[in-house]
Amino acid sequence: MKNLLRYFPDLSETQQEQFAQLPKLYAEWNDKINVISRKDIENLLERHVIHSLGIAKVQAFKPGTQVLDVGTGGGYPGIPLAILYPESEFLLVDSIGKKIKVVNEVASALGLTNVRGEHMRAEQVEGDFHFVVSRAVTRLANFYPWVKDKFKKQSNHQHKNGILYLKGGDLSDELKESKLKRIKSYALSEYFQEEFFETKQVIYVPAQ
Repeated sequence: MKNLLRYFPDLSETQQEQFAQLPKLYAEWNDKINVISRKDIENLLERHVIHSLGIAKVQAFKPGTQVLDVGTGGGYPGIPLAILYPESEFLLVDSIGKKIKVVNEVASALGLTNVRGEHMRAEQVEGDFHFVVSRAVTRLANFYPWVKDKFKKQSNHQHKNGILYLKGGDLSDELKESKLKRIKSYALSEYFQEEFFETKQVIYVPAQ
């Protein structure tokens, strides 16, 4: 928690309590439904929570922002972002139903009323969103077509409505292959000191 507060010093007491509950909640659920690797469970706050919140370093969400998390798995990046932005709305989707069960149970245990988990594929989602977030689900060339019609036309943030995608490693070939325009990469090592973040990035893709 010390690192989390170093990077996000303005957390309310409620938010601090919610973040503090995550390791125990996920350890309990992971014994029933394997959603996070054993090695990562031991480093949950760094490798999942703080990593997810890297998106917030690139783009803060205003009250009323609607966010779609595609391929959320056990709830990342959506759950940490929903704790950080209680006045924004988050729809978390995954094609594996048991993972969405964990998402909804964790959200309920934390008292998060701004999170809804749905067992569905991205292409089945109805509605429009300001931002789509995700964490290394697939290559951008595959990912963008799933969500290209799901953005609101009216933008009211620093970044135009679009994708905020957590990825790692050398992405130069993948970004070229996608043929998407006006992509920006943000190195998480600029925001977080741990070695884990040395190759991690947030890729921003505006709605095309």
